[in-house]
Amino acid sequence: MQISSRFTIAVHMMTCMEMFKEEYKVTSDFLASSINVNPVIIRRILAQLRDAGLIEVKRGTGGAAVIKPLNEITFLDVYRAVECIEDNTLFHFHENPNSDCPVGRNIHNILDDKLQRVQEAMERELKSITLADVMKDLEKYIR
Repeated sequence: MQISSRFTIAVHMMTCMEMFKEEYKVTSDFLASSINVNPVIIRRILAQLRDAGLIEVKRGTGGAAVIKPLNEITFLDVYRAVECIEDNTLFHFHENPNSDCPVGRNIHNILDDKLQRVQEAMERELKSITLADVMKDLEKYIR
């Protein structure tokens, strides 16, 4: 299992928006050059972050900016904005286990609560880290 790169790209994007907000218009091309990906990917993630109410995007060369205080934006907020998870469930169960097999017949009963606990633990950790934490750590590396 691996979370897609959309999450880390989104955190990178928002960190750039905050870091360079006074110096540059933070456009999709600007972000793409920092992240080294196609600007189309950036624009798609910008739309997701905007729809989640985390950033604003001004058309044309207006740029993008974070609109909430960084200490109020958690990794969980970013994750939920950009990761396409069905019904807010991290794990996707295979569709048709064989009901004639004792394992297949009972696998949901065996795993559902355990997988829910794993997801809740991951969400607790994601909720405990904010973009303010990221900026504070970045300051240590660039100063």
